[in-house]
Amino acid sequence: MKRILKEPLLHFLLLGVVIFAAYGVVSKHTSSDPGKIVITQGQVESLVMSFTGTRQRPPTGEELEGLIRDRVREEVYYREALALGLDKDDLIIRRRLRQKMEFITDDAVDQAQPTDDELTAYLKAHPDTFRVAPQFTFSQVYLNPEQHGANLARDAAHLLAQLNQAGGSADVSALGDSLMLDHKFAALPRNEVAKLFGENFAAKLDELAPGQWQGPIESGYGVHLVFVSERTEGRVPALAKVRDAVSREWANTQRMEANEKLYEAMLKRYLVTIERPQPVAEKQKLAVAK
Repeated sequence: MKRILKEPLLHFLLLGVVIFAAYGVVSKHTSSDPGKIVITQGQVESLVMSFTGTRQRPPTGEELEGLIRDRVREEVYYREALALGLDKDDLIIRRRLRQKMEFITDDAVDQAQPTDDELTAYLKAHPDTFRVAPQFTFSQVYLNPEQHGANLARDAAHLLAQLNQAGGSADVSALGDSLMLDHKFAALPRNEVAKLFGENFAAKLDELAPGQWQGPIESGYGVHLVFVSERTEGRVPALAKVRDAVSREWANTQRMEANEKLYEAMLKRYLVTIERPQPVAEKQKLAVAK
């Protein structure tokens, strides 16, 4: 029972009930005294804080009176616009009101603090969201097929033998052909490898054993001879390493679930009828019949 009472989604639903009750009270009060406008002390303080935040100083007495007059003007226009029904069928207003309703549950979620057990369970349920991609530390020497032509395979084999004699200490900066990419990469994630060299190149790196020059390996530029120094396999990190990211994703999931539950609760208060348009062919038949 205690577990249920602590459930955030239950709090959101209770909050929805409070909202509807408050709305009813406010609506009755407004309708009984439609001509009364009260600018509360809290609203005046909010005007002062907003002005101070923008101007970096508090308003003068004259400026404050101007702010209050503008607030009264805004309220008068707002009420008159509602009385004229100007809020009806306005797409921007409809979207803004929906947004404000969703903000209600957003605020409630922001106050909820997940436990370590909840975060650990979320991490286990969504491992791919937080998975660290494989990383490669490697060197590459580029050979331009256009420059080597029919001798590309021979030149690549000759250069590969030369590189293997030098091993991992080979000075690759003076070897191969010019390319607007570095010769050496440290701990480069696999997806970055694919962006720079192409997916086929990245797939080949998955297969290469570290510690020797290998190739040629094709990329979108041409061919490469590659020395993989180190490969770190992809993994799901421990919670301590990604706590902030997991907390954000957990809160976002809770927010979406809360909004959906609140919407479902509100939807039960309505009977929804959808009048779908007739297909074009059906309309044409009716027109011919007439």
